[in-house]
Amino acid sequence: MARVRTGVRALGAVLAAVLGASLTGCSSTGGKRAEERAATAAQGKAAVSTPRWTFAMVTHSGAGDTFWDIVQKGAKQAAEKDNIDFLYANNAEAQQQAQLVDTYIDKKVDGLIVTLAKPDAMKGVLAKAKKAGIPVVTINSGTAESKAFGALTHIGQDEVIAGEAVGDELDKRAKKKALCVLHERGNVGHEQRCEGVKKSFKGSVENLYVDGTNMPDVQASIEAKLQTTRDIDSVVTLGAPFADAAVQAKQQAGSEAEVDTFDLNAKVADSLASGALGFAVDQQPYLQGYEAVDLLWLYRYNADMLGGGKPVLTGPQVITKESAEQLKAYTNRGTR
Repeated sequence: MARVRTGVRALGAVLAAVLGASLTGCSSTGGKRAEERAATAAQGKAAVSTPRWTFAMVTHSGAGDTFWDIVQKGAKQAAEKDNIDFLYANNAEAQQQAQLVDTYIDKKVDGLIVTLAKPDAMKGVLAKAKKAGIPVVTINSGTAESKAFGALTHIGQDEVIAGEAVGDELDKRAKKKALCVLHERGNVGHEQRCEGVKKSFKGSVENLYVDGTNMPDVQASIEAKLQTTRDIDSVVTLGAPFADAAVQAKQQAGSEAEVDTFDLNAKVADSLASGALGFAVDQQPYLQGYEAVDLLWLYRYNADMLGGGKPVLTGPQVITKESAEQLKAYTNRGTR
């Protein structure tokens, strides 16, 4: 019988084992049937015959954030494979996000996937979901609150550990003073990232709060800071869309600071390859969307839960110029 390995690095093995072993049992044709199901899923057709369940994802994303496009691609591909009707909604305002979740609860969806960027606003509505018997998986933000709020598990990166990875990389590059650019006030994950940088970096770190909904303001704020604080030698942005604004600000300010970022997209991969960016810390958003849908399906189908309810980590992975080139094919198709 195929052995099911846990962990996001074994995604292919998980899919093959679950589909081959859980659905068909141990047989000489199990492997062939699993391959057939995988091929069917790749054609956009369901690979299973379970009921047409409905899963809804509600995130704190603002408009135009490519990170969440990648999350949705992963979720939609898993939904096609698992015969799931996938719904998506988002709002950057915490109370509005909670209202969207409440709407899906009233619609009696079969599973919920939510982010907890501002967890206090989500506590009540997740209690309502639990009372209604709707299983919940949290992704991306809210690792510490996920279990307490009744979620089955959390999928994402530990934000403090991710920040520490940035601090370690800055040390390797002999940096002395970093500017950590936070683009959303009140987002606990953002605070934790900068906290992690401060925790491991031997140099000094200063936080800069900007309005992430206004990219010209982001660029102007970083530019002004670089003009007045000339000894900053590293600018760390907390999301891929803000990295390019930081590069433009650096150029306008005449600064020699290296620009580094959390998260990855096609633009970041190109900038890493060209040397415009120093490094990126990827949390693999495609996996967050894919695994969230797949885990909810596994739970409803077989009461399975990877990681025993503990967080399933999708990062951090440090991406440099040397590794960016091989990832460009994936970033160009919008899955990394």
